[in-house]
Amino acid sequence: MSSKDLLESVKQLREITGVGFKDCKLAIDETNGDLDKAIEFLRKKGIAKASNKMSRTASEGLCLLEEREGEVSLIEINSETDFVAKNEEFISFCKEVSEINFKNKADLSKVKKSIMKNNLTVETNLIDLIAKIGEKITIRRANFFDNRNGENSFYIHGAIEPKIGKITSIIKISKKNSIEIGKKIAMHISAMSPISLEEKDLDRKIIDKEMEIIKAELLNSGKQPEMIEKISKGKINKFISENTLVNQVWIMDSKKKVSDILKENDIKIIDFIRYKVGEGV
Repeated sequence: MSSKDLLESVKQLREITGVGFKDCKLAIDETNGDLDKAIEFLRKKGIAKASNKMSRTASEGLCLLEEREGEVSLIEINSETDFVAKNEEFISFCKEVSEINFKNKADLSKVKKSIMKNNLTVETNLIDLIAKIGEKITIRRANFFDNRNGENSFYIHGAIEPKIGKITSIIKISKKNSIEIGKKIAMHISAMSPISLEEKDLDRKIIDKEMEIIKAELLNSGKQPEMIEKISKGKINKFISENTLVNQVWIMDSKKKVSDILKENDIKIIDFIRYKVGEGV
């Protein structure tokens, strides 16, 4: 690492943590310039400001979408409070990062190293914004949907500005010129929060964990072991139906399932994603 890069890394670490130059330089040296590991190093040393700053939870923020020529990108940037999520400087930063995210097809490692309009990297601007606002801000996750082999549609729930909101869904369907039905399914996804497309895509760990919870609940309610096995099978099947997109009850007609809508319109779902700000943080 050059002397210039070393000083820049030390500066960034000081701005994030509030720790003195000497300790920050030691942390950077010990971790070969890895900022996240350097923060962890300082926390393990028990330096109060570093521990306090980075233990905060950034569970507010924004989801931002970009769409051009049928391609769509999505990025979530988090803050600690909704007050900061409404801050004009925060929003301006998020908008520019969203554009960069689209250009880099949601490769966050490239996004963070990209140069912004002020000729500084996204990473450096993020550090400066944290220091100025005084809250933990994180670029959490991103996705990109290309325009090959299908058509993309999206829905933003409660948009605060065009292409900016708190809950956003994107869906790619097999049939071209089906934007309207695509938007309706995206709206359904935003409302019903499916975990996967169908049962085979559902993580087995999720099913096993749910079954464990169901059986424990039944046991604690006083049910006999032979009844527990029978009831738990019914409950887990209901869980799978409620959390897999094709098996969910269609939000616009309770007599139908999403699978019925797909058959009626002769379409297949290729991929989908749903972001809700702070979910799972």
